[in-house]
Amino acid sequence: MKPWRLIGWCLPVAVAAGLLVWLCRPQPSTPPPAEDTPLGPPWFADVTDAWGLSFVHDAGPVGHYFMPQALGSGAALFDFDGDGLLDIYLVQNGGPKGAKNRLFRQERSSGNIRFVDVSAGSGLDLAGYGMGVAIGDVNNDGRPDVLVTEYGAIHLFLNQGQGKFVEVTKEAGLDNPAWGTSAAFFDYDKDGWLDLVVVNYVDYDPTWPCTPGGKPEYCAPKTFPGRVSRLFRNLGAREGVRFKDVTLEGGLGKLAGPGLGVLCADFNGDGWPDILIANDGQPNRLWINQKGKAFKDEAILRGIAYNRLGQAEAGMGVALADVDGDGRFDPFVTHLTEETHTLWLQESLGAFTDRTAAVGLKGPHWRGTGFGTVLEDFDHDGWPDIAVVNGRIARASAMMNADLGPHWGLYAERNQLFANDPGPRRGTRASGATRSRGYPGFRDVSRDNRDFCGVPNVARGLCCGDLDGDGGLDLLVTTAGGRARLYRNVVPQRGHWLIVRAIDPGLNRDAYGAQVSVRVGDKTYRRLINPASSYLCSNDARAHFGLGSADHVDEIEVLWPDGKREPFPRGRRADQAIVLRRGEGKR
Repeated sequence: MKPWRLIGWCLPVAVAAGLLVWLCRPQPSTPPPAEDTPLGPPWFADVTDAWGLSFVHDAGPVGHYFMPQALGSGAALFDFDGDGLLDIYLVQNGGPKGAKNRLFRQERSSGNIRFVDVSAGSGLDLAGYGMGVAIGDVNNDGRPDVLVTEYGAIHLFLNQGQGKFVEVTKEAGLDNPAWGTSAAFFDYDKDGWLDLVVVNYVDYDPTWPCTPGGKPEYCAPKTFPGRVSRLFRNLGAREGVRFKDVTLEGGLGKLAGPGLGVLCADFNGDGWPDILIANDGQPNRLWINQKGKAFKDEAILRGIAYNRLGQAEAGMGVALADVDGDGRFDPFVTHLTEETHTLWLQESLGAFTDRTAAVGLKGPHWRGTGFGTVLEDFDHDGWPDIAVVNGRIARASAMMNADLGPHWGLYAERNQLFANDPGPRRGTRASGATRSRGYPGFRDVSRDNRDFCGVPNVARGLCCGDLDGDGGLDLLVTTAGGRARLYRNVVPQRGHWLIVRAIDPGLNRDAYGAQVSVRVGDKTYRRLINPASSYLCSNDARAHFGLGSADHVDEIEVLWPDGKREPFPRGRRADQAIVLRRGEGKR
């Protein structure tokens, strides 16, 4: 057959076949949504003005690129006056001559919430290069005390009651002339007194110029050597509050690092609280408690020093929850825009595996440089969700938020929110056994939440707690050089819930380090009591449980910090906040 005849025969056949394929192609039922088109109802509503929170963060004068101003500041949610309502403390960063830290008391009238500024005369209204805040009752008098970290100092304030605080830093033997960031109270030696770990960042030299691309910019952490974190042992308050610096003998002085986030929990199941520190651009540290005597870094051994590719990422904020229902806590750490926010699953006791991609967190709608983060059940379906607040530490090429001005507008990014929708187990544990509760699968719902995620900000701190008493967890966000904002939980048709406060009457305070387990049928939910997590923040100290369709719980068990287990077997109705006191359960 001549070539031209072959072409003439094949061409109509090819055209007909192509037309058939085109006509039979799958047809979308609706046009694909635009990038920012909400697909579902929002989970959070901005109530900053409605609830009367008026706070603008002072980061100091812009244009000097003073590195601490790019990384602060944090906040705390705590009931400072014992009226059962969560109050707010917010930290400033404008230096000794800048704006002062602010204390806001929650007041309610006819169901309306207002946060009233009671800073003046409280003792907490100090000015400085403020970074983080930690809350804990250091003298076991039943009142929460306040520790503030700064660039160059820390401050401890004892709660005197009646809205008054007095600084006792020097008398208590506390000194940290480094750049302190996050801090946490925990009882590492289980003697009943709360000890303190303060995370330090880098040995910053403000005279050192950083000009990437020929323009002034905030220095990268690798420009300066890291600092060791400090460990202070509480000697008890029999003769006044006293701490002893045990950084060297406790082992933390052996390894420096640019630390930003901290979280204290029992990571290997031996009953002793350990310390996880998120380092910025260097391997994370997991300081394993050597039975109250010292700590040993086992982050590499336990798989949490690096990501799945063996790389150290820029760790900022940390959160912890049992995201897959296997009874073991899983840590989550936020990182740079160019990296991923990383979830490690504790797939066997004390061993962690980076499962970021497997759980659906590797390809979000957008990326961001994450700082504050929480792992909590916002929709009460029984599975912890993730919230992350973002903000760059290096300029973007174009203005992200003109409302923040020509300086901070170039550092703004959008926040993120991920719903935990577990599915069938995709794979097995290291031991080969499948999990009974399913495998976590996170769905990006950021586009549905314009209030929380739609407006670019330079976010730093993220606090979580039930502010209005309806059982839903609300959020407080701090920003560099901008407003602090409150977001009320408005998830429609939330499931049932339970909030548990665990108190040891012998210590007269919240049982930091306790683990609370709630059984509903064949399901068991577990939470940790310690408010220090996220980034530079302290959260509601109570344990919060989403219960799905269950309108009651069958049993509650508390694993107290000293290792004693106490069941509270009497069935309880859901949708209430309760207080469990040691010794009142089943003996």
